[in-house]
Amino acid sequence: MHKLFSPIPHREGLGVSLFILLLFLAGCKTTSQKPTVDEQKPVSIMFIADSAYAFCQKQCDFGPRTMNSEAHEKCAEWIRQKFEEFGYQVEMQKADVKGYDGTVLHATNIIARGAKSEAQGTRARILVCAHWDSRPWADNDPDPANHHTPVMAANDGASGVGVMLELARLIKQHGDSLNVDVDFVCFDAEDWGFPQWSEANDPGNTWALGSQHWAAAYSQQQTADSPKYQYGILLDMVGGQGARFYQELMSKQYAGGIVDKVWAAAKVAGYGSVFPTEEGGGITDDHLPVNQVAGVPCIDIIPHYPECRQSSFGSTWHTVSDDMAHLDRATLQAVGQTMLQVLFSEK
Repeated sequence: MHKLFSPIPHREGLGVSLFILLLFLAGCKTTSQKPTVDEQKPVSIMFIADSAYAFCQKQCDFGPRTMNSEAHEKCAEWIRQKFEEFGYQVEMQKADVKGYDGTVLHATNIIARGAKSEAQGTRARILVCAHWDSRPWADNDPDPANHHTPVMAANDGASGVGVMLELARLIKQHGDSLNVDVDFVCFDAEDWGFPQWSEANDPGNTWALGSQHWAAAYSQQQTADSPKYQYGILLDMVGGQGARFYQELMSKQYAGGIVDKVWAAAKVAGYGSVFPTEEGGGITDDHLPVNQVAGVPCIDIIPHYPECRQSSFGSTWHTVSDDMAHLDRATLQAVGQTMLQVLFSEK
């Protein structure tokens, strides 16, 4: 799924020179919004973790949603139907992209747009996103026999979509008290990145293929009627047991004000301990094309397990244990309630 810079180990590491260059370029785009924690009160709308959990379960019921599989296509249609049920207009953005080994991947970014404001341009429009595909290989599993087994991806895939669907359901119910417009994007082909077991040379840039396509299309198709996002929030692996969400380095560089806003909202919502203000390292994830290509300040809410030897993404990352048995309603609740606090506190 992700490429990591220190101190987080990873999806893949970048060279020091490129890392420094990214930091320099990213620093030019940092936003300056500041949270007003003392002025905020907890929102009265409650996130329902059981509902988000059920949305995760339904995705996993299809099986691993690996690229070019029947389960992948069936799950895409189900996600589309759910967003439409919640009042969203859905675009199935198709793209054939090439995997690290040249495999043509039939990708679908699922774009759910809320109704336009009566006076277009008077309300901020916010992007909430996650990837929905499954890793085709459990290449970080402690048992080498599992390294070519598809990952169920309850956390690394389904959890972000589950939280977004519950947010969409609540927005349908409570939209009259929302002062911003919210769109959702489910990115595809995020997790076909270079496998650890491959003996080939890593060609680079093999992760986040769906978001790369979306960002390019967004930047090329801007018109007066196109959605222009004030900022974005990426949800990645937001249901793991014992997860804590440190502040991701590239998010701080590109959208530091949004990081401040979200972590302040977590504190107001009562989940400050789940969102520590310490840095957790830098990650190449779907938020980078959104920042670098689409030009939308976007942060990544992603866990960091500093004491986990197997992976700082947690012990289930890219293993056959990334299943519903290891998904935690308490983590879904913390992230979902924080997101409600952010969205429904916007003026």
